[in-house]
Amino acid sequence: MDRLKGKVALISGGARGQGAAEARLFVAEGANVVVGDVLDDQAASLAKEINAKGPRSVVAIHLDVTRGADWRNAVATCEREFSGLDVLVNNAGIFNTAGLEDTSEELWEAIVNINQKGVWLGMKEAVAAMRKRGSGAIINISSVAGLTGSTGSTAYHGSKGAVRLLTKAAAVQYGPDRIRVNSVHPGLINTTMIDIIPKEQRDHIVKTVVPLRREGTPEDVAKLVLFLASDDSSYCTGAEFVVDGGLTAQ
Repeated sequence: MDRLKGKVALISGGARGQGAAEARLFVAEGANVVVGDVLDDQAASLAKEINAKGPRSVVAIHLDVTRGADWRNAVATCEREFSGLDVLVNNAGIFNTAGLEDTSEELWEAIVNINQKGVWLGMKEAVAAMRKRGSGAIINISSVAGLTGSTGSTAYHGSKGAVRLLTKAAAVQYGPDRIRVNSVHPGLINTTMIDIIPKEQRDHIVKTVVPLRREGTPEDVAKLVLFLASDDSSYCTGAEFVVDGGLTAQ
């Protein structure tokens, strides 16, 4: 239970879903965690829940991932509250199913700003703090949509594909600083993000396309993220890790 003992992690979009599962698991493995989100009440509630079980190990902050000032405050909070930053999980993201011609400029910009710009800003503000620690691990949450195409979700595909290549670029640039950067590509994960997909459609995908015949859980993703955050993955960088029940195997 000490795979992250002594480490400090910053998780964007950490108030619920995959981010909350990551926060709970990281604390269970010995980390201190700063949870950033625009859902202030839910982030505060998560911190209260986790802190009630032991020593104060979670701090909740407001984090709009499209704002550099918010990211600078998030990193400063890690250093002020827990003396540094070792792990960044760029988890925040939004999803939409609109196809290419149905995607407005406003929708495109909203999705790219959060899913792509937010990842870039997070890495940009985190690396200096990680250099002070002598190493670091950055985990960027992409999607299977960053690996394959589909009949819709054009802006989402574009932003998540960019996350995959941003990850590789950062891994090459910061490898000499012992900062590892990897991307995680979840498939159909049972969170509120995919509630916009009709249940009948989700059930059809599970029954006909997903070899494991079930949706993933936030905990399925969190366990993979834990591996990449820990020293167990000390020789892994610039790679994509798929957690999709076999969805992209066909």
